[in-house]
Amino acid sequence: MKTEFENLQQNIAHSYDVDTNSDKQVLKIYCGEVLIAKKIKQKKSIRYFGVRDYQKYLYSV
Repeated sequence: MKTEFENLQQNIAHSYDVDTNSDKQVLKIYCGEVLIAKKIKQKKSIRYFGVRDYQKYLYSV
């Protein structure tokens, strides 16, 4: 999921937003107004989340 998440983030059709609180960082990726993926980084833990069928957003332009 890490590589696919990076591909979603680098796609010019998508925008992203980063929220940082002390030891927790949340990066959200949007396609238009729709949240399609999220990465939560807390201390040494990194978790990735994607919507169902997120693969269709990988190559959308």
